[in-house]
Amino acid sequence: MRERIAKLMARSGLCSRREAERWIEEGRVQVNGMLLQSAALTVSEQDIVVVDGKLLPSKESACLWLYHKPKGLITSHNDPENRPTIFEALPKNLPRVISVGRLDKMTEGLLLLTNDGELARKLELPSTHLKRVYHVRVYGHLYETKLKEIAKGINFEGIHYQGAEITILKRSGMNTWLEISIFEGKNREVRNLMTYLNVQVSRLIRVAYGPYSLGDLAVGQVKACPIKKID
Repeated sequence: MRERIAKLMARSGLCSRREAERWIEEGRVQVNGMLLQSAALTVSEQDIVVVDGKLLPSKESACLWLYHKPKGLITSHNDPENRPTIFEALPKNLPRVISVGRLDKMTEGLLLLTNDGELARKLELPSTHLKRVYHVRVYGHLYETKLKEIAKGINFEGIHYQGAEITILKRSGMNTWLEISIFEGKNREVRNLMTYLNVQVSRLIRVAYGPYSLGDLAVGQVKACPIKKID
């Protein structure tokens, strides 16, 4: 069976499909001894694919890990500013993995890791409608009218955000813990929703992603997890 070169590279666990397309553009991929110029090429597992001078690894069985990301780490394999990344902090006995989506530097909590680029893509797609649940501590006044607007969906700074589920967990003076559930996972979505509410975020933790939960996993720890069926 033939398939797009980027898809084959993602299935090998070497990279995500998007990364594969970028590597091809950078001239890092050869097929049967020829430097690849376009990601539009279709290949089979019988073709000889070389990335950065090394044979493309054969596809391994898909695996998934739960990782409790600490604050202060970047979700990236290479950071141009040389900031510390999650991949530098992962246990050395872990195989090469990619993340399912990202958490920004100051966000902590559940991050899914996998050795399968196609699995990562499936879990990331908004069409799977997987719920991402966050606990966020904010400072400032919360207004019922704006909370209802967010629940219905808003347009903010030129971006449309689908309705989010918001529950007040705890209040102490001007500080409030909220539970927020979103379904798209747009860039900095929860932080942008809090900006819309005109409150300051002092802590942001992702506690669940679809059927996977952070539970009592300690900060910085990684745990293998069975892959659950997603409709």
